[in-house]
Amino acid sequence: MKRTWVFFLVISFMLSGCMEEEITKMDVEMFNASGDSLGTIKIGEQAEGLELEVLLEGLPEGEHGLHIHENATCEPPDFKSAGNHFNPDEAMHGLLHPEGAHAGDLPNIIVEGGKADAQLMAPQLTLKDGKKNSLLRNEGTTIIITEMKDDGMTQPSGDSGNRIACGEITEKEAKREEKKEVTPAEEE
Repeated sequence: MKRTWVFFLVISFMLSGCMEEEITKMDVEMFNASGDSLGTIKIGEQAEGLELEVLLEGLPEGEHGLHIHENATCEPPDFKSAGNHFNPDEAMHGLLHPEGAHAGDLPNIIVEGGKADAQLMAPQLTLKDGKKNSLLRNEGTTIIITEMKDDGMTQPSGDSGNRIACGEITEKEAKREEKKEVTPAEEE
């Protein structure tokens, strides 16, 4: 009887190691250079990459560049602490560039009536742990909004002007869900 109980505990412990939590969603709060909250960008893992739902207020009217940057810090007023565009494949900049784009290059957003409301896909990105294109790699990354639109070609950042808003993408922002045991074929 005692051996059965010990066996059950060992099996339970081993199975609990196979059931990890996987990050699938997060809300990234965006701030301007004065530290005012502009709202959130919701990020969700999809089969095709990451879906971003932009719900912001208080940005200047017009078209603005939107990029993922390599560092997880937003130090105002210029947000230079966010580093360069997230580019794990060392590609050229720009969604229109014939040689491909940085993984962190995203479509521009449009602010009308003081609001930005958009849904975007980022097919080169993931939240999955251990992937080189994961936004949570190292300490995390950031989302940056620039004062002008990204032209989709100019190196290294689309001639999109100064950084006017920033949000940190880190594990503390994440919503987790229980992950079932995954086969190696499903992980790729």
